[in-house]
Amino acid sequence: MAKDQGYLPLVTEGLWHNNQALVALLGLCPLLATTTSATNGLGMGLATTAVLVLSNVTISLIRNLVRPEVRLPVFVLVIASFVTAVELTIQAHFYELYLVLGLFIPLIVTNCAIIGRAEAFASKNRVDRALVDGLAMGVGFTLVLMALGALRELAGQGTLFYQAHLLLGEAARGLTMTLGDDFQGALIAILPPGAFIGLGLLIALKNLIDKWAGLFARWRARHTAPAAAEPSLG
Repeated sequence: MAKDQGYLPLVTEGLWHNNQALVALLGLCPLLATTTSATNGLGMGLATTAVLVLSNVTISLIRNLVRPEVRLPVFVLVIASFVTAVELTIQAHFYELYLVLGLFIPLIVTNCAIIGRAEAFASKNRVDRALVDGLAMGVGFTLVLMALGALRELAGQGTLFYQAHLLLGEAARGLTMTLGDDFQGALIAILPPGAFIGLGLLIALKNLIDKWAGLFARWRARHTAPAAAEPSLG
């Protein structure tokens, strides 16, 4: 068994290096369909994170009890159970948001990111590591949902966190920001093509940051290696 390297690699993998939306390109159905605003993206992201964490923990707990031949149907059954619980919770406490997200909450069952983490990680690791992996992957996915929703909302409507009270309560009405009443938005931003364009821009930005980080790391290695090799004068 590989040596336990702690939780930090799991967190960095989920948030950045193996982000399910920007790297693995999984879960694109809710990502593209529900991100017409930052509030919608945050709501769907939190629901997905809850399912991901709960299913990861449960699958890790039963991993030694499930025969390999039936593991995938069992994983789907576990995920579907938690999706139903999350859907009913949203319907009971955030009904207006539930009406906005609609069909896409039950479709979390088919989210390849959740099934993929169950098969690739939760079924092979301890409960604590499965929990951290699910939380990191969920938060990374949520951040992309929220960023894409914010980008499309700003470009299309000139607002940010419009109808935040649907998710965060009446006290969140003051969170809504606007670029002005006379702002003429780009309609394409809140249409399906805008979702693909926005996601493409986010992926390009991540790749650019990774490229710059790699170039900086190589530059730093070249300039610090000679100093490290000099013999001590002591």
